[in-house]
Amino acid sequence: MTRTLGIATIGQAPRDDIAALFAAHAPPATRVVLRGCLDGLTDEEIAARPPVNNGDTLYTRLRGGHDVIISKAHVIERAPEALARLRDDGADVLVFACTGEFPHMPGDAGVLFPSRVLNGMVESLLPVGRLGLLISLPEQAEKSIAKRQREGLEVVAESLRPSAEPADIRAAAARLKAQRPDVVAMDCMSYAPETKALVKAEVGVPTLLAITATGHVIGEVLA
Repeated sequence: MTRTLGIATIGQAPRDDIAALFAAHAPPATRVVLRGCLDGLTDEEIAARPPVNNGDTLYTRLRGGHDVIISKAHVIERAPEALARLRDDGADVLVFACTGEFPHMPGDAGVLFPSRVLNGMVESLLPVGRLGLLISLPEQAEKSIAKRQREGLEVVAESLRPSAEPADIRAAAARLKAQRPDVVAMDCMSYAPETKALVKAEVGVPTLLAITATGHVIGEVLA
């Protein structure tokens, strides 16, 4: 039986980078469908709903591949429609392609959230120690650290745009290395395996990439 993987992005379709990485972890016959929470909106309509504070700030790429900062509240409003469209497309496994934490949303039953995958791996690998986070925006640092801080775990963070050039990636990794993390978590779905390779080579500790970690789980679910 052909399985269908439905991917909801917080931005707009297409996102061939995300679809290709997930497809690589799925069984060969898997059909992949991707929908964006902001599909159908113009750049001007998206810009008219900017984040209201740092906690409302998300990073994504829009149609055409350009980076934008968007409102999490806006995404939450539109996510149920994207999930419903994926179910109408025949998706029997769904993933919400963002590492942010989201409240319950209509239609999210059974949806895989990468933040839960990444957090579970961190808790398993690092019950005590120092976690180094790479985040897409400096505005996200305070909230990202606070949501992972727990007894026995210290959390430090450095910002790195997923579209950064190799020199900037190495510089961010060097800053993170100076804080001596035991494990690094790359906390954005737009970070690529090539970026992880540069970061791991610089920092020299286990490095978790959200998109491939989630991809392995998808592969298990679809197998």
